[in-house]
Amino acid sequence: MRRILSATLFLLSSLVFAAEPSAPKITLALVGGRIVDGYEGRPIEDGAILIAGDRIAALGPRAAIRVPEGVATIDTRGMTVLPGLADMHVHLMILGHGDYEHWDKTYRPRFRDEIMPAAARQLVTSGVTFARDLGAPLEDILFVKQRIEKGEIPGPRLFVSGPFIQHKPYFEYEKEFRWGVNGAADARAKVQKVIDAGVDLVKLIDQDQMTEEEVKAVVETAHKGGRPVVAHAHREEEIRIGLKYGIDSFEHTGLATEPGYPDDILQSIKKRNQTLFWCPTIEGLFLSEYTADTFPERLNDPRWQEGLAPDIVLDIRKSLENITGLPYFALVRRRIPTLANKFRQLRETGVTLMVGTDSGIPGNFHTDSTWRELATWVRLGMTPMQAIAGATRWPAAFLKKEKDIGTLAPGRYADVVAVRGDVLTNVELLQRPDVVIKNGVRVR
Repeated sequence: MRRILSATLFLLSSLVFAAEPSAPKITLALVGGRIVDGYEGRPIEDGAILIAGDRIAALGPRAAIRVPEGVATIDTRGMTVLPGLADMHVHLMILGHGDYEHWDKTYRPRFRDEIMPAAARQLVTSGVTFARDLGAPLEDILFVKQRIEKGEIPGPRLFVSGPFIQHKPYFEYEKEFRWGVNGAADARAKVQKVIDAGVDLVKLIDQDQMTEEEVKAVVETAHKGGRPVVAHAHREEEIRIGLKYGIDSFEHTGLATEPGYPDDILQSIKKRNQTLFWCPTIEGLFLSEYTADTFPERLNDPRWQEGLAPDIVLDIRKSLENITGLPYFALVRRRIPTLANKFRQLRETGVTLMVGTDSGIPGNFHTDSTWRELATWVRLGMTPMQAIAGATRWPAAFLKKEKDIGTLAPGRYADVVAVRGDVLTNVELLQRPDVVIKNGVRVR
């Protein structure tokens, strides 16, 4: 009864908004189609959405929504209309190349003005309207974020961490975007530096290699500055230490080939399942095997090449000729049989799962990583509706931006994706969005 009353009031408020003379001017309408609003409730069939500038003004059944005369209209009949998608783990500084050292040494001068903008454009035209970039040179990623916010280049709304905070860089050439810490005071200083620069969150990795005082200093400094901390969950001790000191979001499903998470970790996750978030980032692991064994032709797809200079395209393509032979994927074939069980275990703890893909790692292109992650979740037992919520509503909740993004409702930013067909039956339809709108402007 409460749901029916709420829906009635919601519809009435939408109608009043649309008819009120003093209401903001309607600038765009999407008419027809099934509206999936992100809340995991019953879709609105044959719906309509009215947009005023960069915000949603009204939505509801088409029969109840009056579209003002002369307003530009997009016909979405036969489509599923849903919120713009989130990818909560991307790397704009990499584009799928198979050799990180070669990539960083060769293309570092081209990150800010060429590579990152191309990655941002590929993401948003693929339906990703907001994303977390988790590891990049500080000044470069903030510059690209600001250019997107100013409308100078297309891209998703970026929430960025800047450099990784860790025990020490793996190699000398990585020092610019992997900041090692030496003691608690140094940890506090480096975290405060990225906060002062304007990052949205702090990225911590290899916390099992740090002292507990250093980990504590990272988390406390970030939280004092109002920033959440996301951390790798590759190893069991990384998870244990992260849980002990209040990590807000874990990334990945682990490098280890054990069949599942031990009981003490699962119990600890359950105790925090109301406040903890997790990005499994599993599609990139399945993808290496799929690319090598099933459909190597995906490496010739022109979509991931869009916006890239020919020398970069050729270099990426050449680096992936033997994708399963890359050191990056050395343990993947042994890990793949463990992934379904680990995914099931995480779901059963009640932890909030968010779609994140590690987009940019070898063979994992910004143009198709997000829909593949959703498809993998569905293959591993989620419903399409649940997977969509993991790429819309719950990422917005983590970012504390629920009133702006992640769902379709009056007052939200007009970030909308429309796909021909029934996404709730076949989530893989998201690989080819027909319409992408961000800030009320059509970008695809």
